[in-house]
Amino acid sequence: MSDELTSPELEKLRFLYRVQLSHVAQTERWIEAELARVRERAARRPIPDGPAFVLSYLRVGGKATADSVHLGDCRMASHHTKPLDQEQARQAITSGGIRACEICRPDSELGVLE
Repeated sequence: MSDELTSPELEKLRFLYRVQLSHVAQTERWIEAELARVRERAARRPIPDGPAFVLSYLRVGGKATADSVHLGDCRMASHHTKPLDQEQARQAITSGGIRACEICRPDSELGVLE
């Protein structure tokens, strides 16, 4: 006589358990495959561009003071900048009293004549 107790219902439940484990394993494989696809798409996604225009700040008397407007990739901009959209950059140059960088010429890009 076997030490393990059994019955037809217990055998059915054990079979059901094995089937469900198989389904869980399959679902885990599907999840891993989808994660791999998502990671691959993310790796191919281009790095977002920086802002088109930035407002560069300088320290004057311990305070940050707006200095000049630059194109977003200008190396002459200070490390302290604020991103600007096209309209904000145009307004800063025309009525804000802030100069345009003489190197990258954001005023030319904006169609503003000084």
